[in-house]
Amino acid sequence: MNKGYAAGVVKQYEQVATQTAAVCDNPHRLVTLLLEGAIDGLALAKGHAARNVFHKKGRHIHSVMAIVDGLRMNLNKEAGGEIAQNLDQLYDYMNRRLLEANLKNDPSMMDEVIALLNEIKSGWVAIGGDANTANKADSGTVNASQ
Repeated sequence: MNKGYAAGVVKQYEQVATQTAAVCDNPHRLVTLLLEGAIDGLALAKGHAARNVFHKKGRHIHSVMAIVDGLRMNLNKEAGGEIAQNLDQLYDYMNRRLLEANLKNDPSMMDEVIALLNEIKSGWVAIGGDANTANKADSGTVNASQ
């Protein structure tokens, strides 16, 4: 990934995070919204791919990749330990699959990433109340799982 792209992704994520923070000051909810947005974006990309509207498919995949990059860059690897390391590797894998899915126009690769995102989202939602309580006591806890 080139530095210009990475800087753009960071800026996009920061804008989304800032805008969302105004509406939702709960970091746990923010991550949930980002995961939902990524899943929805891939569903749209699949629809555009099926209709051969490749420029829109590419835009949606790019947006999803930006979300995944944002989640990855905001992992707290020190506090998150092995979980954060595993998520880092999983986010990297998802973005590589999305790049390949875009190049090959392969909906099965998009489905694979959707399934992974749904699995992460399910786990994230399951810890919902516990993460929010822990966040008040120790601000590193929620960040560890992001």
